[in-house]
Amino acid sequence: MPHPLGDELTELHVHLGGAVDPAAMWGIAHAQGIRLPTKDYWEFVDLITVNPKRRKSFEDFLELYHWTELIQSSPIALEQSVYEVIGGAYRKANITTLELRYNPLKRNRGGEQDLDHIIMASIRGLDRAALEYPVKAGLIFCLDRTFDHRMNEIVVDKAIQYRKRGVLAIDIAGPKNPDFHYADYAALFKKARKAGLGVTVHAGEDEDWQSVDDVLTHLEPDRIGHGIHAAQDAGLCKRLAERGIHLEICPSSNLDTKVVRDLDELREFIGVFRKHKVHFSFNTDGPEMLQTTLRDELKLAVRANLVSRDELAQCGEWAREASFLLKSGA
Repeated sequence: MPHPLGDELTELHVHLGGAVDPAAMWGIAHAQGIRLPTKDYWEFVDLITVNPKRRKSFEDFLELYHWTELIQSSPIALEQSVYEVIGGAYRKANITTLELRYNPLKRNRGGEQDLDHIIMASIRGLDRAALEYPVKAGLIFCLDRTFDHRMNEIVVDKAIQYRKRGVLAIDIAGPKNPDFHYADYAALFKKARKAGLGVTVHAGEDEDWQSVDDVLTHLEPDRIGHGIHAAQDAGLCKRLAERGIHLEICPSSNLDTKVVRDLDELREFIGVFRKHKVHFSFNTDGPEMLQTTLRDELKLAVRANLVSRDELAQCGEWAREASFLLKSGA
């Protein structure tokens, strides 16, 4: 029987902390006896989701992850979270190729939980979901701009260690840090690529186009997370196209966090990418946190005239081609 929502979809950019249904998060928190700041379910929902009627700043958006990461910080919680996201993605949007990213060192409570137990739990979540849903799914480990080099090196080493168990790639995310420089990670990312990991990096989201240029120069990514401000420089767009680097664009996320002014500016940026033949696809970033689905994002893209229906189909094909799951042979 065909899926009632129609065509199968691919999503490349989803953060675990923003992708678990609030009802599931509520249950996971209580199962672990976590002391929440409220005993009211609806107040809890407000605590971990974005209300479109009162848009948050980029910094406010990142603060929402404080509670979701805390709740997910145990092996039992992480396994259940990964399982819930994959099943939800299939049921709500017919996503059959899904790459899910998270930072293991933000799930072990500062060393209280064993890191290998945390990682293995996320892999069990992949395995459980695979038994129930026709979804190919894998994990991306995020480094963090606020971590020191040694901590980020641990994340890369763990990604390499579990590469054949479902870890597909590495990423860099997190808030701005004046002490962080992409160039400092050139050798570490070269090591990851040599080990067979894919590379995607958050850039050009809350930063300008030069951050994307820095990433291209020093880290040689396969993809860029968001990358929307790359449209501010034509020469950079040409290099993205020439190198076949795919942009993981997240419309609602960029609008809600105000890193893009409005739909007119978003339309202008995407028009630049089309002009220079830069490959991109649409993603949710955190569907439950942003109260959206991938299908909602695709409808928005057409309704707001970001792309035509034919162009949207092309974006879906580009997403499939850019998936690290395809490259890993999963």
